[in-house]
Amino acid sequence: MTILLVEDDPKTALFVTEALQRQAHTVRWAATGADGLYQARNDETQLVIIDRMLPQMDGLSLLKRLRQDGYCGPTLMLTAMGDVDDRVEGLEAGADDYVSKPFAISELLARVNALLRRPAFLGDGFKPTRLRAGDLELDLIERTAVRAGVKIELQDQEFRLLQYLVENAGRVVTRKMLIEGVWGLSFEPRSNVLESHMSRIRAKVDRGFSVELIGTVRGAGYQIRA
Repeated sequence: MTILLVEDDPKTALFVTEALQRQAHTVRWAATGADGLYQARNDETQLVIIDRMLPQMDGLSLLKRLRQDGYCGPTLMLTAMGDVDDRVEGLEAGADDYVSKPFAISELLARVNALLRRPAFLGDGFKPTRLRAGDLELDLIERTAVRAGVKIELQDQEFRLLQYLVENAGRVVTRKMLIEGVWGLSFEPRSNVLESHMSRIRAKVDRGFSVELIGTVRGAGYQIRA
């Protein structure tokens, strides 16, 4: 795995880098928040370790910028701040875990390996922040949908359903896939909650347009026509 370490103290950076390299990780080092942002944007990175206090751009600001740019990989924050509110602030800004300074290297390595084992973090760190299907565009950061320049007002669950369809544009998406992928259920509810949501989405997305993007595949499910 390739890990980006953003740490302004050279001794700490060397200590952490050598420990990670002994576990066969590739480590890139940035000494400032600005350099860390540049490297994260331009290099393949599976995990980012960020010191809370950094020159040029503090760790919290760096973390927020990474998330805004679409970085979806795991982030681990190093902090000398022991206050619970500071830790919570980091987690709410997008950190997946934190380690308080001074730390035992064994704890840091255990937390890094735990983050890298999470299925959601396998693969590239960056994912698209915009999705398109025909003249429909979804902004995954702002959580907005626009078709042919017309903004479509969607509830949160409606947006998630539409996002799932667009991510699978051109393919048939079954009822079971939507229930599992959007609601996280391993069983199908007896109610028609999915059908109700889909009816509202289709009315919002297709009504008033000459071409219908969302189609029903009889006996199978739904399909966004790419």
